[in-house]
Amino acid sequence: FLNRDLSTYMPELSSCRITSSGKKAETIALRKSKPFWHLLGEHGIFSTILRVPITFPPEKFKGLLLSGMCVPDIMGTQGTFTFYESESSSRPTTGGQRILVSVDKNTVKAKLPGPSLNGKTINSPFSVRLRDDYAVISISGRKITLVPGKYTDWTCVKFRNGLRGINGICRFLLLSMRPFRLYVTPVNIDPEHPAMPISNPAYYSAYLAKLNGPYSTLGLAEDTWALNENIISETEFIQQVYDIHEEREKMFLNALKRVRKGVCCCVFDATDRIQHMFHNDQNDAGKSGESQAVNDIYRRMDKLVGEVIRTIDEHTVLFVISDHGFTEFRRGINFNVWLKNEGLLTLKDNSEGNEYLRDVDWTKTRAYSFGLSGIYLNMAHREAKGIISTRNEKNRIKKEIINKLQGLQDPQTNEVAVKTVADSDTVFSGPYKNNGPDLIVGCCKGYRASWENAVGRVTGDVFSDNTKHWDGDHCVDSSLVPGVLFCNRKVENIDKTPSLMDMAPTILDLCGIAKPDYMDGTVLRIVL
Repeated sequence: FLNRDLSTYMPELSSCRITSSGKKAETIALRKSKPFWHLLGEHGIFSTILRVPITFPPEKFKGLLLSGMCVPDIMGTQGTFTFYESESSSRPTTGGQRILVSVDKNTVKAKLPGPSLNGKTINSPFSVRLRDDYAVISISGRKITLVPGKYTDWTCVKFRNGLRGINGICRFLLLSMRPFRLYVTPVNIDPEHPAMPISNPAYYSAYLAKLNGPYSTLGLAEDTWALNENIISETEFIQQVYDIHEEREKMFLNALKRVRKGVCCCVFDATDRIQHMFHNDQNDAGKSGESQAVNDIYRRMDKLVGEVIRTIDEHTVLFVISDHGFTEFRRGINFNVWLKNEGLLTLKDNSEGNEYLRDVDWTKTRAYSFGLSGIYLNMAHREAKGIISTRNEKNRIKKEIINKLQGLQDPQTNEVAVKTVADSDTVFSGPYKNNGPDLIVGCCKGYRASWENAVGRVTGDVFSDNTKHWDGDHCVDSSLVPGVLFCNRKVENIDKTPSLMDMAPTILDLCGIAKPDYMDGTVLRIVL
C-alpha cells in the first residue's frame, strides 16, 4: 500500500498520487502496465469491472469500471471517520478525529470536516436537536432523524468553497444522547456528483446510484479503525459490513444479467474485513475458537455463489478466487527497533523515535522499515541521504540482515517469529523492481509487523502484543496464507500451484487472445 518518498523518507500511497492545485484536485495513477480488461477492449470484447483494487484513477477502455481499493474519501485520505462527544476521553485516536462539543438547550452545533484546498479545510456546519428518545440533525439543508444505535441512510453533504460546492456522502450513527456521542463514517465521494472521477465512463458511477441508490465509494469502505478504537461496537461494525456487501451484490448481479458476452468481474471485501476483525473470536467457554462472524459471512458468500450459478448459462465460465488467506495476528514485530539494536539504524541524540522515521539519523543509518513487510537499505544515489555506496556493501548488509533476522525468536513465547527474508534482487524482475523494498520479511503464524513499525516508529521493544481488535492478517510468509481457486469447469493442467498471476492470461485465452510477452503467469487449460 505504501511507497516512500526518496527525498523525504516520508511514506506515500503506492497506487496513486493526489495533488491539490487551486480549486481542483488531480490524481496521477502510479500503477504500470495494462490490465487484462484493456487488452479485451482492444480486441472488441466488452467487460464490466467492479471494485478491483488499484483501479483509481479510472482509465478509459472499452467497457465499464467502478474503481475499488485506494479510492480516497472526500478528505483525500484512505478513510477518516469523525466522532463527536460531549465528555472528552482525552485519548489519541488513530484513523479518525475526536471533536469535543457542548450541549446547550438540547442542541449541539458543530462542523463536519471535508476536503482541503490550498491548505485550508472546508467544513460543513450542522446542528443536532435532542428530543426525548431521538434526535434530528440539520445539515446541508436536510433534516435527518437520528435513532440511537441505528445508522442513517447515506446522506449527501455539501462543502461550500465560495460559490462552488463539493459533494460527499456519509452515514450518521447516534451512539448516545446523554452524554452526546455521534459517529460519522468517512465522507465518501458522492457517486452521483463525484468530486473526482471514480468510474469509466465518468457517468457510470451516477448510473449505478440511480439504479440502486447511493453507495459507498471509498476504497476501504468498512471502517475497521472505528472498531479498533472502540468508537463503534462489534455489532455496529458488522452491520456496516453487511450493508456495504449488499450494495456490491446488487451491482454485480445486475451487471451479470446485462453482460451478454464478455467478462464480468467483481471484488467482494466482506470476508476480508470480517476475518481481519474477528479471526480469533472467543467462544462461550472463553477460549479462542471458530468465529461465528467468520462462519456467517462465508454462508452469505456461499449463498451469493449459488445465486450466480443459477444466473449464468451453461456456456459461462465462473471463477471464484481470492488473492490470500488468513492467519492470526497475536504479536507485532518492530523491525526498526531490531535494526537499531543491531547497529543498522541510528536515532538522533535525545530523540524519541517518533513516527514517519522523523528522528532517524540518516548519516549513520544503513537500513530502515515502514509498512507491513519491507526493509529498505539507505542507498547513496537513491535515497536523498543514502550512505551505502557500493554493491559489495549492499550485498554484505543484505546478507547480514537475512542471516540474523531469518529464524528470529520471540523471547516471550520462544516461538520462531520470522520464517523467511527474501532478497528482492532474486525474487523480483522487470523494470520496476528497484521501486520496492530491498528485503521482504515473511513472518510466521501469529506474527506481523507491529502497528508502530507500520508508521515508522522506533520505540519500545522488538516484540509487543497486538492489542487492537484487528486480530487476523495475511501480511506474513505467503506459504502460510494461500488463496483459493474454484471453477465450474475442469482445469486440466494443475501440475503446479495456480497463482493469481495465472488468471489474466487464462481469461485472455478463454476469449481467444494470446498472452502478451510481458505478462507473467501460465494459461490454465479450462475444459469447455
